[in-house]
Amino acid sequence: MTRPVRLPFVAAAALAAALVPAASAPAQPRAAYQIAGTNQTFARLQDAVNAIGNGSGTIVIPAGRFADCAVQTGGTIAYIAEVPGQSVLDGVACEGKAALVLRGREARVEGLVFANIRVPDWNGAGIRLEQGNLVVSQSWFRDSQQGILSANDPAGSITVDKSTFTRLGTCEGPGGCAHSLYLGEYGTVTITRSRFEAGRGGHYVKSRAAQIAVLGCSFDDSAGRGTNYMIDLPGGASGRIANNWFVQGTNKENHSAFITVAPEGRQHSSAGLVIEGNDARFAPGVEWPSTFVANWTDDPVQIGQNRLAANLKRNDRR
Repeated sequence: MTRPVRLPFVAAAALAAALVPAASAPAQPRAAYQIAGTNQTFARLQDAVNAIGNGSGTIVIPAGRFADCAVQTGGTIAYIAEVPGQSVLDGVACEGKAALVLRGREARVEGLVFANIRVPDWNGAGIRLEQGNLVVSQSWFRDSQQGILSANDPAGSITVDKSTFTRLGTCEGPGGCAHSLYLGEYGTVTITRSRFEAGRGGHYVKSRAAQIAVLGCSFDDSAGRGTNYMIDLPGGASGRIANNWFVQGTNKENHSAFITVAPEGRQHSSAGLVIEGNDARFAPGVEWPSTFVANWTDDPVQIGQNRLAANLKRNDRR
């Protein structure tokens, strides 16, 4: 089978918004998941994953809305939408965790929509990454408790590019907050050209990785409800946060900072963290002061030139 055609990110997002209503709709009665390059098709996503097993393969997901999920326990698997923005995994979580539960060698996700994932422990996610490398591109995570949630894999890497995170996060559960993107102790995390918007609690990005890059993204909190920080590095990190656009909204649980460094204690040095070229402002109606970078350590975070709104302090030591 030929490789699915990619749409530009903006076009894919617009198409997804037009084709996928906010409310959950009945799932398509049957799917024809195909393993690329073969004649194998499956009615269940799990059967396609099992057919690849500990090997390598690409699963092409057709257009439609599917009440389906899968667990990957080995191998290297790519999950690719036949048409970006039109393949929706809706409302079903495997193992009470996520639409895709990943603990193989590697996984790649391209062009999929993850919607309406909720579970009793308030951690329902589009993707639960338990080990291995992950690459996500041109995907949309919306109206769930979390977008992507990972465990710890210090040898692993996570890359998110050209993806959108909408109406995610919650602090309603008894175990603490869920977030739009919550990544554990991974070796490296790279987030590029992605959009975070209209959060429903928690942080937009929370990462415990030792190395992080957040580049060319937008964080639009103007329609957020009960949200906290834009980027939270709870144990500190090195890397680069650059050329992003931030807007803090009016409905905050915590409006004291946009970016935090080691608020839960210093696990990693932040001496190599560079924050530059960003644009940070407030939504209309916000009158309180805030801090762009709040640092709980004495590590010399390198804060370069950033365009900051009036009433937004450049940095402080907490």
